[in-house]
Amino acid sequence: MSDRQTATRRRRAREFEAFVAGAAPRLLHAATLLTAEPPTANPHAQRLLTAALARTYAEWDRLRGEDPYDRTRQELAARFARAARRHSRPRGGLLDRLTSQERLILVLRLYEGVAEEQTAALVGLPEERVRAICARAVAAMRDTAVRETAARVMTVQNATVQDAAARDAAGTAADARGARTP
Repeated sequence: MSDRQTATRRRRAREFEAFVAGAAPRLLHAATLLTAEPPTANPHAQRLLTAALARTYAEWDRLRGEDPYDRTRQELAARFARAARRHSRPRGGLLDRLTSQERLILVLRLYEGVAEEQTAALVGLPEERVRAICARAVAAMRDTAVRETAARVMTVQNATVQDAAARDAAGTAADARGARTP
């Protein structure tokens, strides 16, 4: 191998490492949202991101002016869509209540800020369908959040009422003991 080829490979590796250092946290968060895993335990998201970054590295020299972040995001979305078609396992998060397609569109549109036209091209659906799916997913998330908040408020209220009743019962018992003592 010549010195020129070695220098080119080193330069390529440095450029890619700099890209990964800057883009990996945001891409990992997007992958975590897609897989609906908790941020602290996201092995599927990490595997998804590693595969997308490996593909980007393999195509690094052929990008020629194309944004590597966009290319990696496209690969991430495509890999997620393929994996979601094959098997889907519920993981229990808020986003897990959505279908994989709704989750993909929601993450691309709202978290990544990808335009409707680009999202439609990436997912392979008409723009109107992407718009409808995104609206439906947002409405479902809003309904779920409202229901969960109401349930938490009711739980807190019930606990407060039970605590007050227990204090009243304890106070009444103490008063009764105090009344018997001369």
